[in-house]
Amino acid sequence: MPAHAVDAGALPHRGDELGGQAEMQTPDGLPAEIDLSRPSAARVYDYFLGGAHNFEIDRRLAEQIAGMTPNLAATMRSGREFLRRAVRALLDAGIDQFLDIGSGIPTVGNVHEVAQAADPQARIVYVDIDPVAVAHSRELLTGNDRAVAVHADLREPKLILDEARSSGLIDFDRPLGILLAGVVHFVPDADRPADILATLRAAAAPGSFLVISHSTFEDQPQEMLDAQRLSARTDTEITLRSRAEITGFFGDWTLLAPGVVHMPLWRPDSPSDVDDHPERFGAFGGVARHDRPAG
Repeated sequence: MPAHAVDAGALPHRGDELGGQAEMQTPDGLPAEIDLSRPSAARVYDYFLGGAHNFEIDRRLAEQIAGMTPNLAATMRSGREFLRRAVRALLDAGIDQFLDIGSGIPTVGNVHEVAQAADPQARIVYVDIDPVAVAHSRELLTGNDRAVAVHADLREPKLILDEARSSGLIDFDRPLGILLAGVVHFVPDADRPADILATLRAAAAPGSFLVISHSTFEDQPQEMLDAQRLSARTDTEITLRSRAEITGFFGDWTLLAPGVVHMPLWRPDSPSDVDDHPERFGAFGGVARHDRPAG
């Protein structure tokens, strides 16, 4: 599933500041399976970042959403900052390999940039369902032999695990970081997201970590919930969930302090980084560790 949503609730998970609109790209050279008749969540998100990988149909929906969510830039920054803090926490814990599922179209401050700045030997496998996102990821990663992008769907976790093994970059006998930033809310209840997460957790060695950020309906004003309904116009409709439901996705892994919280509250770099209404960013985030069973 793509990492990026097209409503205020999901946009916080991979983003940076809004930029100026780029010139419209032509479809030349894009994979044939890309459907240009419907907005793409990843391309809408790219538009909000001022990227060039979007089309008129994406921009129209993006502008409609922006009119309903005036704090969009701050929301996007909040998600990006949560991801950066989580990756740095994993690096501090000794993690040097990352499986980033739902990575989207590359933007400044990708996981490989954060991780390899701290550890040049760090290895990253990006996974996304959107062929546009994957194509541009591969272009970005040209010359980086410690990071690859694969085309796969979160709803097929065994395929993702096989692709990660085949890449030669992920050793599942060693601890790794599994990153699910802003993607699980794209999996409807009918597709059994808890089972998907259980499959991913079961493949990880003790000492591994799981990072999740997920859109929520809790503490949200009506205009945020109205914006969420626009996601039904893309092929990536969003399911908003409660803190309890999101916490359940970590299974029996040990949650790191401060638990599953509104994203700005997860280990802020400074108290000044948290405003009076952290709930306004519309998502919870958390990180958990796979501890070896006692005995």
